[in-house]
Parts: sequence; C-alpha cells; structure tokens
Amino acid sequence: MKPVKIGILGLGTVGCGTINVLARNGQEIARRAGREIKIVQASARDLKKKRPCPTEGIRLVADPFEIVRNAEVEVVVELIGGYDPARSLVLEAIANGKHVITANKALIAVHGNEIFAAAQKRGVMVAFEAAVAGGIPIIKTMREGLTGNRIEWLAGIINGTSNFILTEMRDRGRDFAAVLAEAQRLGYAEADPAFDVDGIDAAHKLTILAAIAFGIPLQFKQAYIEGISRITRADVQYAEELGYRIKQLAIARRTDGGVELRVHPTLIPQRRIVANVDGVMNAVLVKGDAVGPVLLYGAGAGAEPTASAVVADLVDVVRTLTVDPTNRVPHLAFQPDALSDLPILPMERVETSYYLRLHALDRPGVLADITRILGDLGISIEAILQKEPAEGENVVPIIILTHRVVERNMNEAISRIEQLASIKGSVARIRLEHLNRDWK
Repeated sequence: MKPVKIGILGLGTVGCGTINVLARNGQEIARRAGREIKIVQASARDLKKKRPCPTEGIRLVADPFEIVRNAEVEVVVELIGGYDPARSLVLEAIANGKHVITANKALIAVHGNEIFAAAQKRGVMVAFEAAVAGGIPIIKTMREGLTGNRIEWLAGIINGTSNFILTEMRDRGRDFAAVLAEAQRLGYAEADPAFDVDGIDAAHKLTILAAIAFGIPLQFKQAYIEGISRITRADVQYAEELGYRIKQLAIARRTDGGVELRVHPTLIPQRRIVANVDGVMNAVLVKGDAVGPVLLYGAGAGAEPTASAVVADLVDVVRTLTVDPTNRVPHLAFQPDALSDLPILPMERVETSYYLRLHALDRPGVLADITRILGDLGISIEAILQKEPAEGENVVPIIILTHRVVERNMNEAISRIEQLASIKGSVARIRLEHLNRDWK
C-alpha cells in the first residue's frame, strides 16, 4: 500500500516532537496503522532556523496555505495555534477533501461547531486528541471507551502552569507573583501568562470535554472562568490546616436544570488522588453511571507527550481512510443530529461548598453577626478557624468552611458580611468540592 502523505502546519515544539516520534517509531506505527505515514511538507515562519528534529526529505515552505492546497497531501496536521489563520487553514483543508488533525484547543472550543459541520458535509475527519491534556488519551477514553455510560460529571486539572504555581506556593510557601516569575523563567508560563493563570486555557479544554461527555454543542462563551491570581500564600496554608488543597479545577456536571461548566480555584480534600497531582502534571476524573469514577493522569504538555496524541490521531485517520464516512466515530461522540439542547447553567445557580477568608475586628459579637447572616440565607457552617491577630493588631483572620449552597445565596451573604462595620476589606471566596462518587 502507498504511504499516507501528510503535511504539518507549524514546526514549533509539538511539530518537531511529531516528526521525532514518527522518525523513531515509524515502523511500529505503520504496523498499527496498516500503512506508512510519510511527512512530505511542513510550514515554518523561519525556514533557516535550526530545529531539534530531522527535516531531510520534508519540503519546507513559509506559506501554510501551500500545504492545504497541495493535492499530494492527504492529511493536514495543524499545530500553529490560535484562532486565525488556523481557522481559515483548517476550513480550506476540509474544503479540499483533506483530513485534519489539530492540537488547537482554542480553535476547537470556539469554532469547532462550524469546523465539524464542514467536515461532516465533506466526509472527512477532524481529530483533536492533542487539544486536551497533552499526552493523556482523555478524548478517546470518553468518546469510545465510555460509550456505554451516562457521564454524570468530570473534574480535571488541565492546565499545567496553574498547577505548578499552586504546588510551589504550597510546598515552598511563596507568593503567587514570585512563583509566576519562576514559571516564566522555566518556560512553563508565557511572557503573557493570562491564558493560563486566568483560566482561559482550561476553559477551552473543558468546553471540548463537556461537549463529548454530554452530547451538547461546544459553548465556550457560556463557561464560568476564574483565575488563580487572587490566591494568597495564607489561603494555601489555611486550606492545608483544614485538610484541603487548592487546585485550579475545571468542572462539568450534569444536573436536572442543565450543565455546569466552570473553571475556578477549588479546595479539594487532601485524601483525594486528584488533590495530589502536583507540578505541571494533568489529571481528569470522569464519573460514569456504569463504570464509576475513572482517573486519567499524565503529562499535559510538552513536545513528545503532545506528539504522542497527534500520532495517535494520525493512526486513527489512516485506519479509517477506507471506511464509509457515515460510520466513523462522531467528532463529539454523539451523532451530529442527536446533540442535546441542555442549557449551560449560569454560575449563580450552581451549588457548591465554600471556603471564606475575612478579616474582622477582634471584639465580642463579630462571629455572631457573621453566622446570623449565613443562617438567614440558609448557609450551614462546616468549620470555623480563627487565627491570632498579628502583634499590635486588633484584626483577626477568620476562615469559614460551609456546606453546599447555591452561589446566588453566597453572593448575597458575602455582600452583607462586607457591609458590617467590624469587617475590614473584602471577603475572599474559594469554592470547595469533595469529588465523591455520589456527587450528582
């Protein structure tokens, strides 16, 4: 059989990682795919740049549109990232009858509905395993391995930069700004780290996972997103004292009223496995009604872990080149005409537990005022931790853990507490999830 000829758009970290994996394991991969996979063309901004991958025999071009218009290329691997020109390149590749593989979570989360519709109409595949959690095969697991289940919820640590920062804050007692600077120096964070630390990157990935889990269209704009920049060293320390760890968690959960779609810092009990996922590692916990909780753990980024997912998609595409297009695995796990119109819940209707940190004057009656406000709004307290005031100060830190309550009520409670004359500054709020199997 003739080799399947592919073109790669972008020779950055993942592009070179893909070339290296194919070069090193090409024979083994061909045995699994049934045909040799041959890279015939690749695009790069700087054609003269020295790269950590062999490019002999690959025709390098500066214009990626040359590849999507090349009749010889059967599969286009998009590794440029971002929204544009990636969207135009992918849509043109599809229009030209080429299968597409992408690691671009932003593109899929925001433009995936349009891209999948175009691919369905043209009879080609769009594969995107590398778009979520690097080398962890979470998309294949949910889309194929768990097809016998009704997915109830999923929760994941799916941004390595944020996880590294929170781990360092805990282990080394450092402030957010200092650890962020170190993450940038080590290459874990970009010069502009907003996508990572503000939760946008994780929300892109969560949007994709939720669509596959619940059979709903991609709805990135409906996701609630909150970053980690307001987490203090004190919050991390207090959480530890109370038996919890703070993680940037991406959560999608099916409820009677709709789907929760949210990314935010979250307290998790230390005994949970996911609470012990440290550094730049990723993990996704999925709860199916038949299988129960399933945890996938591994490298969420990096040249070869991500290339591993890209090559896995390549093998899937090659295996199905001769398959009837109507019988392929659907892009979002459910048949396109069977997607559900389940609404995304606004954050104020989400129910969760809370960690509250506030600073109050050290005088009688303050705690009574706070607990009365919480009680009036139906908020039950799980634990209270009052710290000693600093020397010469009359303001004490108070930490409160609550039982589950609707966010709307907690918003009102915080507003009322902040209006008390005895409370200094704003109330810090971090959501808390126990992630037990009966969480429905």
